[in-house]
Amino acid sequence: MATESSLTGAAAVVSALRDNGVDTVFGIPGTHNLELYRHLTGSGIRHIAPRHEQGGGYAADAYARVSGRPGVCVTTSGPGLTNIATAAATAYADSVPLLVISPAAPLGQERADIGWLHEVKDQRAAMDALYDRSVRVSSAAQAVAVIHETFARWRVERPRPVHLELPLDVLESGWDGRAPGPLTPAALRPPAGVLSAAAEALRGATTPLIVLGGGAVNAGAAAARLAELLGAPVVTSVSGKGVVPESHPLSLGASVALTPVREAIDAADVLLVAGSELADSDLWGERLRPHGTVIRVDVDLRQLHKNVPADIPVHGDAETVLTLLADMLAGSTGTDGLGRAARLREAAEEAAMSLGALWRPVQDVLRGCLPADTIVAGDSAQVSYMGTVPFWPMDAPRRFVYPTGYATLGYAVPAAIGAKLACPSRTVIALAGDGGTLFSVQELAVAAELGLSLPVIVMNNHGYAEIREEMQGRDIAPVAVDIDGVDFAALGRAFGGRGERLTDLTGLPGAVKRALDTDGPTVIEVDMAG
Repeated sequence: MATESSLTGAAAVVSALRDNGVDTVFGIPGTHNLELYRHLTGSGIRHIAPRHEQGGGYAADAYARVSGRPGVCVTTSGPGLTNIATAAATAYADSVPLLVISPAAPLGQERADIGWLHEVKDQRAAMDALYDRSVRVSSAAQAVAVIHETFARWRVERPRPVHLELPLDVLESGWDGRAPGPLTPAALRPPAGVLSAAAEALRGATTPLIVLGGGAVNAGAAAARLAELLGAPVVTSVSGKGVVPESHPLSLGASVALTPVREAIDAADVLLVAGSELADSDLWGERLRPHGTVIRVDVDLRQLHKNVPADIPVHGDAETVLTLLADMLAGSTGTDGLGRAARLREAAEEAAMSLGALWRPVQDVLRGCLPADTIVAGDSAQVSYMGTVPFWPMDAPRRFVYPTGYATLGYAVPAAIGAKLACPSRTVIALAGDGGTLFSVQELAVAAELGLSLPVIVMNNHGYAEIREEMQGRDIAPVAVDIDGVDFAALGRAFGGRGERLTDLTGLPGAVKRALDTDGPTVIEVDMAG
């Protein structure tokens, strides 16, 4: 336990994290961040050591997605921080609250180019290009203030990653123990006139449709109530999957990218979009061209006209706004949207089958042998975006973690670890392809070290199938897209877990059961070549 005389800037940082409810930090100790570890010990904050900083970033990202609490990482300067850059960019693309703390060159040595260990030309500027912001502080008190501000802003603004840069002398210098407490931000409430305009447009709609994104993840009850009042089908982006239960008769699932659903969105006479940027990554390269009135709800003012301009922009939190709109429309008799939703669901399923029929059986088998509240950690792989997204219906959000916007490979295994740490009583699986698994396979050692029962299901199609197909579609001879000779089951054993190899899906339920009965990870390779 640190005494008052031993308090340093590092102690101030750890104290601020604890004051903001942080209970888990992911990180790897290095020469320049050791003072942080002095004060993490005995702080009550659990430390998880990944085998690579990128894996730690993905784990913290998924921890945040499934728990609703920010993820926190500690790296050393230079290579430790650049190693986590892809994970930070992933969190930025998908609006995940991730705080990355790193040391840096002492005050006055920025851009000095003097050969300081791990020196980066301009570390803060490099990170500022990837994060929502990168803040270099000059005192322990400022570091505390930045942490409090960051956590407060995440509660009322679009949550995106933040980098806190601690000059080595600030990190190791004395701190008097005095610091302000956490901040309590006020909820954002839009003007009554804007809400009235939105309510009036919705009240007169005959073919309304609701689109929900990741920014509406806490608005499920309000969204379902509003949809029922309006008789409006509800479709989500991948980040919004499960916000309204996908078993709800008005739900179209996470099918916003499918042609019949896009056409219905364009044809709606009133389109309500909450918490979605309607991005290229959501729509698979297509664009929406709605013909009706567009109402957009978002906490980020910059989103209200992005990609699809709003006729009625509503600046506010999705849960607050949708609750207020539902209250204003209470007693209204909306259209009979059930028949329209049923027809759209059927058309969407047909479209999904035309793209990903190969991947439906594995989803059906896994759904049949796992609890309904299982958390699935996916990768930027066909088994995820052509399989889990359309064919694994989920009745709550935060059950599917997947790198939608940045579409990175190597996310599934460390993300599954982060999800399991956030929700230890829940069943968590990683479901990925062979190429992506190899990007972060070393993180299996962390799951083994922690004794996490974790099925890691590798659908082995012997390479980067999506890229192979794109090459063939452009009449390019496939180059560097084939992967052979990897024994994934043996990799599971090599990292301290178990491994099994299957040549079809008949043995998958038994393999999953054995994995869940094991205190450690089990790699289950399904060789799709038989």
